[in-house]
Amino acid sequence: MSSAAPVSPAPLPETMTAILISAPGGPEVLVPGNRPVPAPAAGELLVKVEAAGINRPDVMQRKGLYPPPPGASDIPGLEIAGTVVALGEGASRFKLGDRVCALVTGGGYAQYCTTHEATALPIPEGLSAAEAAALPETAFTVWSNIFERGQLKAGETLLLHGGSSGIGTTAIQLAKAFGARVVVTAGSDEKCAACVALGADLAVNYRTQDFVAEVKSFTGGKGANVILDMIGGPYIQKNYEAAAQDGRIVQIAFQQGAKAEVDFMRLMLKRLTHTGSTLRSRPVAEKAALAAAIVEQVFPLIAAGKYRPVMDETFPLANAAAAHARMDASAHVGKIVLTVD
Repeated sequence: MSSAAPVSPAPLPETMTAILISAPGGPEVLVPGNRPVPAPAAGELLVKVEAAGINRPDVMQRKGLYPPPPGASDIPGLEIAGTVVALGEGASRFKLGDRVCALVTGGGYAQYCTTHEATALPIPEGLSAAEAAALPETAFTVWSNIFERGQLKAGETLLLHGGSSGIGTTAIQLAKAFGARVVVTAGSDEKCAACVALGADLAVNYRTQDFVAEVKSFTGGKGANVILDMIGGPYIQKNYEAAAQDGRIVQIAFQQGAKAEVDFMRLMLKRLTHTGSTLRSRPVAEKAALAAAIVEQVFPLIAAGKYRPVMDETFPLANAAAAHARMDASAHVGKIVLTVD
């Protein structure tokens, strides 16, 4: 914490309601509790939270499989939207009363949350607090992995696994806005239809169709130039088969496991690049660069009506367990968000 007292317009409460993980387990382990209101450190903002997005890493943390990085709050929640109510020493990008959305390393499921000013964004005009809270994690992830690591270009084909997820619905819109063709996989005909309605050129029901064959057919046998994968496991080999010459495969999660038996010959013969990244533990400077890129590249698309977070359902903060149960059921299309009184 900063040794200097934070700048605040009025006294803040000493305690707040936050969602705590009582023990590793299912959604029922998420319980409301009291925590001290955090004080912003140097370069940080204190935000009165109006909404907080729910993401798969929150589920992994709940299960005890994804501990917060050193120094991060143990309260789950990686993205928030709300109002700046206090400034840490030296924080100058925003002023008291500004409404922001932010990528945070933890602590989002609470009435108050701190964020480094460099990873906060002004809430785009026309977005509600819930929509703004659905933006940071997905926008940062998609821009970093598809456009920076994957180097997706206009005219190329993107294969996107989990097309109906928050990341998927964001990636469909951004990839189409930048002139790419988009093939998605999803787990039901209804989810596939939702992806096509959002702009996907082809949606493959992975339960009834072979996505490798469908991608090859769609591309005239060439394959996908960029593949974004959060599944892992047996998909690693299939991605190598579905990729085009000089294809780029970007790994962002391993929902079916981080270990697989893979024939790496295709990696050589196709000159593939298989890379990946995490977001939560990256240095502030790297996240700040991503934030600047999102303001420059993505915000104009919001203003032009070409991108908007796809919303599934909102739940009150106290009902975080129900929100996680919906995510666990994988019935959602788009983002699940908590609203905070």
